[in-house]
Amino acid sequence: MPKKTPVTGKVLPPLDYLLAFEAAAKVQSFARASKVLNISETAISRKVRLLEQHYDVPLFVRGNRSVTLTQQGAILLATVEQSLDMMRDVSRDMLAKHRANTVTVAATNSVASLWLMPQLRKFNKSNGRIRISLVSSDSDAECLSEAMDLTILRGDGNWPGYAVQLLFGETVFPVCSPEYLKRNPLASDSAALPQMDLIEVTSSHAEWMTWRTWLGSNGVATSVMERAVAFNTYPLSVQAAVDGLGIALGWAHLVDPLLDSGALVRPAGDASVRTKSGYYLLKRPTHKAFPEQLIVEDWLLGLSAGRKRYA
Repeated sequence: MPKKTPVTGKVLPPLDYLLAFEAAAKVQSFARASKVLNISETAISRKVRLLEQHYDVPLFVRGNRSVTLTQQGAILLATVEQSLDMMRDVSRDMLAKHRANTVTVAATNSVASLWLMPQLRKFNKSNGRIRISLVSSDSDAECLSEAMDLTILRGDGNWPGYAVQLLFGETVFPVCSPEYLKRNPLASDSAALPQMDLIEVTSSHAEWMTWRTWLGSNGVATSVMERAVAFNTYPLSVQAAVDGLGIALGWAHLVDPLLDSGALVRPAGDASVRTKSGYYLLKRPTHKAFPEQLIVEDWLLGLSAGRKRYA
């Protein structure tokens, strides 16, 4: 019996050739196959022709508007269809597992919109297979619900039953747009701030710093603040400052991107108040962490490690 000559070179053709061949064989038309795969009819025809050249056999008999398989084509289709179906099943299972392991992160409205959102694009670019479901709420009960894998809250670090890691402390200082400061140069003097257009936040958290608290901590009399306006969420107050409506209290790290871009400035220079509170990353030790959660957790801690330091 003569010995078989070993096959050299690339045995398997590119996957896109096989996909084009399978689609054309199923619908018996290059034109209809192009609609199935959302590529041009010319591309389908070219990929099939290259596949025929790869095996050096005709796979289709071409008609005016349709194609039919040759004997060699029918043999190839049986194997290709089975193999591609197996690959689709595996891919479907992997995607389903990935979706089941979506990482749910809860954070206050201010952290979610001002700190996390500017970072998510970079994270998604580097971790395309990991999905973060971001829940934004100023309700501690909602942020600490069983459905959350990771939570970021403001407080003193004392949450019984949780593993807690500090992300950043709480340093507060006035911020406004460059245009507002240009129109109101006296805003650079802390003593003149009560006469400025001060932007307040109405918060259900009694410990949330107000303008009266901040000014008092800096030794500024606050008997009259007639030009103060209020918003019910912190992100709205920051946007109002960006839009030139007045001076808001800026929380370090939350407003850092806006300071870096020049959208906001610090009219009172280095004047600030440092509190004993901070923003913490929380997780339940009783919940078994999964790989995607650990990656997101490491990413958040990495952002914390690389943050700007305030005195």
